[in-house]
Amino acid sequence: MSTYNPPTLEKLALDALLRKDAINSSNLDHLPTVLFPPLFLEAFNGRHTEILKAMVAAWAFPYLPVGALMKTPDVEVFQAVLDGIDILLTQNVSPRIRKLQVLDLRDVHQEFWDVCAGRKDEVCSAKTGNEKHVAKHIPRYALRQRLKVVTDLSLGFRLQHQIYLLKWAQQRKQSLRLCCLKMKICHFSVESIREILNIFQPNYIEELEIYTKQVLSFLGCFAPCFGQMRNLRKFHLREIRSRNSVGGVFRFADVKNCAAKFLSQFSKLNYLQHFCMNGDFFSSDNMKELFRCLKSPLESLSMTVCQLSKSDLKQMSECQRLHQLKHLHFDGVVFPKSCPKSLRILLENVSDTLQTLQLENCRMNDSQLNVLLPALGQCSQLTSVNFYENDFSTAVMEDLLQCMANQSKLIVEHYPAPLECYDHEGYLILHRFSQLCRNLMDTLMARRQHKTITFATKTCRYCRSRCIYDKETRLCRCWQ
Repeated sequence: MSTYNPPTLEKLALDALLRKDAINSSNLDHLPTVLFPPLFLEAFNGRHTEILKAMVAAWAFPYLPVGALMKTPDVEVFQAVLDGIDILLTQNVSPRIRKLQVLDLRDVHQEFWDVCAGRKDEVCSAKTGNEKHVAKHIPRYALRQRLKVVTDLSLGFRLQHQIYLLKWAQQRKQSLRLCCLKMKICHFSVESIREILNIFQPNYIEELEIYTKQVLSFLGCFAPCFGQMRNLRKFHLREIRSRNSVGGVFRFADVKNCAAKFLSQFSKLNYLQHFCMNGDFFSSDNMKELFRCLKSPLESLSMTVCQLSKSDLKQMSECQRLHQLKHLHFDGVVFPKSCPKSLRILLENVSDTLQTLQLENCRMNDSQLNVLLPALGQCSQLTSVNFYENDFSTAVMEDLLQCMANQSKLIVEHYPAPLECYDHEGYLILHRFSQLCRNLMDTLMARRQHKTITFATKTCRYCRSRCIYDKETRLCRCWQ
């Protein structure tokens, strides 16, 4: 026997409003505040563009997180939202009276709509005080007088709605403030970046990712723009190559000056907490400049395929701004054989804060690891370690596991297969790999329980994957 669930009065009211071709401000003047969010959701999902315009212009809250609804950008709906802002700006209403203060185009604050839609066991009704529930999820920065449009930008990925937004904001610079918090730059010319940065203030940018192959010309020209990003907290410099396209020869003639010009801008970044870079384009002198210019304590430092000299590591170990690191990642960084002491000092300096440590593909040997073991034993906050692609013998691996066995907070552990798993030509001996890794696993399990622990071979030169042991042996494609 089926059960009939009649629609609520709220649902009937929303359906009646949506059946109209448009809603004007006079209709919305008498609409209860509690009905604004559910009506907006219905209009947005149903692509009722005229209703969206009117609702944006008459929005009853200081904050409108539209980006959380735009999983797949719809240019027509996006344009309707901006048209609603235009209507709002042309109204003869004082900013002190206008309710909407921030239009957020980022994919954040989904909880605002969850509450309004009656999810999370919260019912949208005036009797349950829904306005208070919604108010809890309005960011503090929304409670301001000047209208702001907050967004993220990916320069190089030419999305139609992004281009439309930039043109729209440029024409309205005098009446609103466009704020970009996250910017991704991918093979984009510096001239175009400068034009875009003129539309909004670069000091709003908190996260920046740069992907470029033209490292010398780009970094040198981009330096003044970078120095304006005074509130930058995360900076990723990725996929940059210093090889000349002709002959694959390294060119260092202009690297020092261009890199120094760029790195000097770090002295203007007072809030930088996360820095990630890959590439071997910086010389030793440039790396020293980087560590000298840091103005705030870093929480994470990640370096991939970088050249670090003995003096670089010494500078790192002495840099006070690195003594509060929570995440230290080196991937493809080959350390000079004579400088494990500086790396040990760095680990000792961060022993009270370090949570994740990655020393992957660093070609470290037994003697280098032995120097680090006392410092590793002091890192009591570690939750994740990765030692893949290093050259450790079984005996030294046992010492490493004994050291890690005392780390009670470890959740994820990745270790390299011992050198004895390979023959004199570097080929894997499968049965020896399984047996040695099983013994090492037993050594660790005898001391404490673990959640995720793996032993892995070096990357196969043919299929580019690994054989992995985690209580059982999982083979790369070449062995299957």
